[in-house]
Amino acid sequence: MASFRRRRGKSGGPSFSRLLRAKNAADDSLGREHLDALSGTARPQRRRRGIYLLPNAFTTAALFCGFYAIVMAMNLKFDNASIAIFVAMVLDSLDGRVARMTNTQSEFGAQYDSLSDMVSFGAAPALVIYEWSLRGMGKLGWLAAFVYCVGGALRLARFNTNIAVVDKRYFQGLPSPAAAAMVAGFVWVMDDLRFAGADLNWISWVITLYAGVTMVSNVPFYSFKDINFRKPMPFIASLLVVVMLVAISSDPSSVLFGLFVLYGVSGYAVYGWRWYKGKPVALVQPAVKTESTRDREPE
Repeated sequence: MASFRRRRGKSGGPSFSRLLRAKNAADDSLGREHLDALSGTARPQRRRRGIYLLPNAFTTAALFCGFYAIVMAMNLKFDNASIAIFVAMVLDSLDGRVARMTNTQSEFGAQYDSLSDMVSFGAAPALVIYEWSLRGMGKLGWLAAFVYCVGGALRLARFNTNIAVVDKRYFQGLPSPAAAAMVAGFVWVMDDLRFAGADLNWISWVITLYAGVTMVSNVPFYSFKDINFRKPMPFIASLLVVVMLVAISSDPSSVLFGLFVLYGVSGYAVYGWRWYKGKPVALVQPAVKTESTRDREPE
């Protein structure tokens, strides 16, 4: 019987087995997406590796304010130095929001933001209060400033590593921008009142040490992240915002310092209340880690 050779496909063309495997992979991918849509769970998106101009411009501006505060402290212009730290706080609260609104989150932006925070809210406030008040205390003065500086560094490092396992409603320890506001706000208020830093060195020492230690504590501080500003607010909330803006504009240094002092001690009140009610005071909870690390407030 005559035998016929099977006709081979052209070299380099896709075989039937390859096409079948590709079809099965596409079906599996579509099936997973369909199941995720039905269950209401979204898969974490891989962060992009690019560098985006808009959010990083805000981070660079915050970094400039921190550097400017250091320069002004060296020139003994402590009011300008304190104001620059508060401006850095505003810019730091905007870069993450801009990145989320424009969908321009990146690993570079997250790391750059942490480095900027270390300068603006770690090194700058420590140097400002040291030059203003702690210099005359010798070793005790620069040790207190160093405790604040290393507290800011540890606070930022812990925030980056625990961002996925901490209760989002609270910060673990005092946020570094709030700690910087306490230190810089005290310098700003006392400088406006014409007090000499050398006369208030022990008060400055206590505030600096308190802020540095509280940053690395486990005390919970309310983060305001569960407030949805896109939902309708009652009229009384709008009225309170107007009253607060008027109060800040009337005496910025005193009002801002008072607000951040209240926030700086509120964590211990929350800690004591949770302990009294028998609720867990630890904020670290088991959770699935996600890829988004630029979902930050200050930090």
